[in-house]
Amino acid sequence: MANTRPNLLLAGMSEGLGLALAQTFAENGFDVIGVARSLDVQAVASAAVGDAGGTYTHIACDLSDQDAVHEKLEGVVEDVSVAIFNAHALLIAPFAETAADQFRHVWQTSCFGAYALAQAVLPSLEKRGDGVLIFTGATAGVRGGGKFAAFASAKFALRGLSQSLAREYGPRGVHVAHVILDGLIDEPQTTRRFGPPSSGARMSPDDIARSYLWLARQEPSAWTHELDLRPFDEQF
Repeated sequence: MANTRPNLLLAGMSEGLGLALAQTFAENGFDVIGVARSLDVQAVASAAVGDAGGTYTHIACDLSDQDAVHEKLEGVVEDVSVAIFNAHALLIAPFAETAADQFRHVWQTSCFGAYALAQAVLPSLEKRGDGVLIFTGATAGVRGGGKFAAFASAKFALRGLSQSLAREYGPRGVHVAHVILDGLIDEPQTTRRFGPPSSGARMSPDDIARSYLWLARQEPSAWTHELDLRPFDEQF
């Protein structure tokens, strides 16, 4: 019997949120295709998705390389129902100490990578007249803080890209959404960067993932374009 499970394409597969997204969607009937620069997360993702009843396929690809994205995803995107762009590069540094190659790298990963993914997946979603494309944003996409010049400019651009695509492809049946994660996520990357939590709540990757699933299941008569999520004690 042919496999009829829909496919989730998760660009920026990683520990924490990426793994939670893969597992949550697998538990709800999806197979998962993970895209990341390295193979580091392949084994744990395969196990998590398998335990949830799905199959996991890993594609090693630099998302900031448009030619590589199209080459690696050729023959894959046609069967994708939901695509999530979850990749980013965080740089916290004084503007005067931000080198051009650092600034360019943050933009290429956090925004140009989203462009490359959208270019790859939107034609098949539009052809079918349905499907979901979700971009993971951040506080920096609506409020640029000191020492966040590179990251904020990239996330502002990502937000603009998602708005434009929503207006262009929504009438064609494709649900484009932008999720603002306003807070620190409780995942290994956060602890490595900022240390263990000293006060305040961190966002649960599993709770975030359930919100993404809710977005992906919305009916066309009531689509959410932008969703902001934050811990209960986060000031905004």
